[in-house]
Amino acid sequence: MFGWLANAWRVPELRRRVLFTAGVLAVYRLGSWIPAPGIDQAAIANYFSGAGGGGVLNLLNLFSGSALSRFSLFALGIMPYVTASIILQLLTVVIPTLERLQKEGEAGYARINQYTRYLTVVLAAAQSIGYSFLFKREGALPNVNAGKMIIIVVTLTGGTALLMWMGEQITKRGIGNGISILIFASILAYAPTGISAWINGGTTERLFFPLVALGVVVAVVFVQEGQRRIPVQYARRQLGNRQTTGGSTYMPLRVNMAGVIPVIFAAAILAIPSTLASFIPSWNGWVSQYFQFTSWPYLLTEAVLIVVFTYFYTSVQFNPVDQADNLRKYNGYIPGIRPGPPTAAYLDRVLQRLTLPGSLFLASVAVAPSLFIAYFGFSQATSRALGGTSVLIVVGVALDTMRQMESQMMMRHYEGFLR
Repeated sequence: MFGWLANAWRVPELRRRVLFTAGVLAVYRLGSWIPAPGIDQAAIANYFSGAGGGGVLNLLNLFSGSALSRFSLFALGIMPYVTASIILQLLTVVIPTLERLQKEGEAGYARINQYTRYLTVVLAAAQSIGYSFLFKREGALPNVNAGKMIIIVVTLTGGTALLMWMGEQITKRGIGNGISILIFASILAYAPTGISAWINGGTTERLFFPLVALGVVVAVVFVQEGQRRIPVQYARRQLGNRQTTGGSTYMPLRVNMAGVIPVIFAAAILAIPSTLASFIPSWNGWVSQYFQFTSWPYLLTEAVLIVVFTYFYTSVQFNPVDQADNLRKYNGYIPGIRPGPPTAAYLDRVLQRLTLPGSLFLASVAVAPSLFIAYFGFSQATSRALGGTSVLIVVGVALDTMRQMESQMMMRHYEGFLR
C-alpha cells in the first residue's frame, strides 16, 4: 500500500489533484468553524447537548461535520444540493421535458445541472429560514430583527452555494466526486466525537463496539462490491465497407444500486413530524410517543420507507426498457433471451431479485444504531458517528476514489492498489 502511495505521489498530475483536493477540504473545514453573524454559540451548544440535539438534527449535524451545532457559515452543509439532485432525478421520470434533456447528452446534462443549482439555492434559503426561526425560539439568536435575520439567511445560503462550487471544482480538478468527498470529510470530522464517546462509554460499549464496527465495515464492503454479471453477446456489424467482429462482455447489476439515497429519503420524510411539532406545540406528545428515533413505530416506519425508496430509486437509475433498446440498437443480446421486450422483462426480473437483499441490508444498517442505543447502552454520539450509515457513506466514497486513482495509475503503467 505504501509503495502504491509513493508511486501515486510521483505522478505530477495526480499529485496536483490530491493537493488541490486537500486545499479545498481545508477551506471547507475552516468555514465550518466561522460562526454566522449575530448568534449565541453557547446557547446553540446547550441546545444540541440537550434534548433538542437528538434524532434527525443529530443526523444532519453529522452530515455537516458538526457545523450545524456551531451554526457556522457552512451549517447547512452540502445536503441541499444532494436533495436538489435527487428531486431533479425523480422529476425526469414524470416531466417529459427533463427526460428529453437527459437523452440529449452533455448539453442536456448541463441544463439539468443548472436547474439543480437554482433549486439548491431555493432549498438552502428555505432551510436556513427554518433553522433561524428554530434557534431564535430557543434563545440562540438574541436581539435578532428582520434585517439581521435576512443577513443570516443570505450568509447560510451563500455558504451552501460556495460548497456546491467547491464540490464541482474537486470533481473537475481534484480526485473523486466532489460532493461525495465533502460528505466524506464531514463524517470523518465528526468521528473524533464518536471515538471520545466510545472511550468514555460503558464497559459493554467499549468491549463490543469495535467488533460491531468491524462487522459493519466487512458487510458494507461485501454488499457494495456485490454484483450480478449478465452475459452480453454482440453480433457482427457491417459499417460501410468494413465488418466489425462480434464480442462478448457482461452487464454488471449491483446489489445496492441505490447507494445511501434511500436512507437520506427516509430521514427527510421522518423529520417532517418533529419539524411540524416544533411549530405546533400540541403535537409534541404524539411525536414524542411515536417518532422518537429509538421507538419501534419509528424504526419500523424507517425500515419500510427505506425498502420502498430503494425499489423506487433503483427503477429511476436503471430502466430495463432503455437498456434492452440500447442492446438491440448495437446488435447485442443476452444468450438465451430474445431481444426487445423479453430482454427488458428478464432484466427487470433479475433487478427485482437483486434489489430485495440490497434494500433489507440498507434498512438494517440504518436501524442498527438506534437499536444499539436503546438496548445495548451505546451512546448516541458513538452510534451516529461510527454507525452503519456513516460507514456506508465512508466506505462507498473511499472505494470510488480508490478506483479513480487506480485508473490514473494504470494509465501510467504503475501497479494499482485494488487487486
